[in-house]
Amino acid sequence: MLVIKNLEKSYGKFKALKGVNLEIEKGEIFGFIGPNGAGKSTTMKIVSGLLSPDSGEVYVDGIDAIKENKLLKEKIGYMPDFFGVYDNLMAIEYLEFYASIYGIVGEEAKKLSMDLLELVNLSDKYDAYVDGLSRGMKQRLCLARCLVHNPELLILDEPASGMDPKSRYEMKGILKNLKSMGKTIIISSHILSELGEICSKVGIIQNGKMVCQGTVDEVSLLARGSAPVTITVIDEIDRAIKIIKEAPNVKNISADENKINVSIIGGDIEAKNLLKSLVVKDIPVISFTKAAGNLEDVFIQITEKSSEGGEK
Repeated sequence: MLVIKNLEKSYGKFKALKGVNLEIEKGEIFGFIGPNGAGKSTTMKIVSGLLSPDSGEVYVDGIDAIKENKLLKEKIGYMPDFFGVYDNLMAIEYLEFYASIYGIVGEEAKKLSMDLLELVNLSDKYDAYVDGLSRGMKQRLCLARCLVHNPELLILDEPASGMDPKSRYEMKGILKNLKSMGKTIIISSHILSELGEICSKVGIIQNGKMVCQGTVDEVSLLARGSAPVTITVIDEIDRAIKIIKEAPNVKNISADENKINVSIIGGDIEAKNLLKSLVVKDIPVISFTKAAGNLEDVFIQITEKSSEGGEK
């Protein structure tokens, strides 16, 4: 759905992007992670056609996003981190206004607007004035606005910024629903734990460079060099620990009642081999579970490693 090649962008003497490369498959929710000033918003604005790069290539569903700006805007819905709303309009009027920009008017616009309000859990606020909505409601309304032309790619820059926990939970559910509808979503956020829950892949950008990208497990493995696993057995825990200690690519073994915690150096193949070695020796394993990666810790570890490595 999205391919970025060697993207460069400078603001005067400040180089915001330094050869960014990125690929996102159709139907993914991609989490874009990085500190303030890392290049997230600049990349998103270039992909949305709002900024021109100094050099590089951007393709959205095969369309040259730099040269085919008009076609691009039919494919993309963009929600900036700071957005404006028209306070003297009701919620449904607000959406009908944006629908009219795309040539959707009358009953068709009204039905579309009500459907979108239902999608973002605001159908009961259709006749409420925008200035009376909470921040979280305004953000969900702006998300609905991004959907009036049924774009295939949604680019959401800090959509949960300033939301309370309930509003963030609702936004997370909406994004999962949009994914189930086949939408591809790029979302940047400082609430990293929630990105880890909803994103199929994440990318970490620092100082204008893409430091790493992949699934949360892949990025966690890169940061830690090992994958934490919890193995639960019915009994024979001492024999199980002895077998695990003899296995290659394991470290940090500890036990708590019938649970064994171990770090596996490697990925799925190494995990599979460890499980197989337990099963073939008749250890009664009832669960073999990868521990969920803490994205905040991973982010700190990777950016610290990148900073220590310096510019290359």
